[in-house]
Amino acid sequence: MKRLTAGALFSMAAPTGWSQDQSDSPAAKPSASQASSTSREVRLEWMMPAEINAAMTQCSTLFQPLGTIEWHGLHNVVGLDALKAQMLCIRAAQAGGGVVAPPLFGGVGGLDEPHTFVMEPENDIHSILVRSWVEKLCREAVRQGFKAIIILTGHYGAAQQMVIRDVAMRQSRALGIPVLGTPEYFLALDKGYLGDHAAWGETALMLHLAPKKVDLSRLGNPPYQGVGGRDPKQATPADGRLLSETICERLASLSRQMPQWDTATLRDFIDAESALVSRQMLLAASEKNVWAGWRNIGKGVISAYGQLLVERKFKEIVELTQKL
Repeated sequence: MKRLTAGALFSMAAPTGWSQDQSDSPAAKPSASQASSTSREVRLEWMMPAEINAAMTQCSTLFQPLGTIEWHGLHNVVGLDALKAQMLCIRAAQAGGGVVAPPLFGGVGGLDEPHTFVMEPENDIHSILVRSWVEKLCREAVRQGFKAIIILTGHYGAAQQMVIRDVAMRQSRALGIPVLGTPEYFLALDKGYLGDHAAWGETALMLHLAPKKVDLSRLGNPPYQGVGGRDPKQATPADGRLLSETICERLASLSRQMPQWDTATLRDFIDAESALVSRQMLLAASEKNVWAGWRNIGKGVISAYGQLLVERKFKEIVELTQKL
């Protein structure tokens, strides 16, 4: 196999010929009345300068999907994380405005399974590669004229989640614009999706977004190799539609809002996101367990996060973080 440098892996764009118009999902084939918005090109690398200028005039938000190359069971493609994040960002941008940067295939950690590229240790909350790369992307986005950035990570080991949210907060302060860094499932906690690996949630999303890239018949009988969470055989396209629509509606709303936030709103946003990631990091350090900050998520203590974020109820988010 040809040796890949860190830079080469990170710069991998979507597969040749990948197109939202070529999606095999019935949900991606809009009715005539929806065609003008849902067929609009929003992928930065596929846009001409005039298209980019027009899109940024309408909404100056940049979406940055993140993922990695990682085993996702025998029934899913190994690029699931980044492809899932990209498809969600595309739909959100088409609905609410904004431009979607090419996905980054590289992250913190990964399972000890075949066909998995581990760029940094699983529990490395400090990170060198991911942190510095995303920081530079944020600075470049501002130089290009974007007024808000949404970093959506479809890869969500605990360290990856903390690194991305921490980078986003640091860049929000340094650049003076809102930068949201979150895994997509955090926007659908109130719909029962608590995050998993190749299990019910991720599989349901892919059954809706790209059904021909899921083959449940390959799973066999449990326990399933490299699958963590609720049985993926329970996933349905309808489940995926509910999760996708919830996530995309909230992302679209944030994309419209964030470039317009005033200084006070930006400050409150930073306080809320900082409180969340600081609490997670504190628990991880004090309990010597990188997942300590997630121990109460299943109890619903922060299930309102997605809606509170959209409604700009940042002080309530701060209060919730203390229950993690």
